[in-house]
Amino acid sequence: ILIGDRRVERSDKARNIGVIRMYLTFESKKTLVHAYVTCRLDYCNSLLFGSPDYIIQKLQRVQNCAARLVAGQPRAAHIRPVLKELHWLPVEQRITFKVLLLTFKALNNLAPPYLSQLIVPYNPTRNLRSAGKHLLEVPNVRLKSYGDRAFSVAAPKQWNDIPLDIKLSGSVDVF
Repeated sequence: ILIGDRRVERSDKARNIGVIRMYLTFESKKTLVHAYVTCRLDYCNSLLFGSPDYIIQKLQRVQNCAARLVAGQPRAAHIRPVLKELHWLPVEQRITFKVLLLTFKALNNLAPPYLSQLIVPYNPTRNLRSAGKHLLEVPNVRLKSYGDRAFSVAAPKQWNDIPLDIKLSGSVDVF
């Protein structure tokens, strides 16, 4: 968690782009924000799955500030329309998407073997309707606070919640 705090502080320093915002076009602001802010929000963010809300909220504030800077919106403006206009997912959804993307890659042999080994398809012992849903087996964990955050537990839980047509996507681009 301390790593998360340090990471927030580093991302927070990228707010200095705002000093030169009046001299930049929309596209150049978007490029700079992507280079200095969103790439840091996305770097290894799957490790933040299940993190305490205060860490996610700090990262969300950084993303909100970056979105307002790019869109030229005042601080009091509602952020959801701005994020939607920029086609940005909120931080918590970005983290969930990253976990699901890694799961998709692991199931389609596009991820390293050590990740693929953590994902086990669910094979019911009897003929059940759930057999055709491409579910993953969720391992039992002893420590609820940390065990649920492990990729081997979080990935199958998230994967089992998405619709079948998304699971059956043919490529990463479609997913």
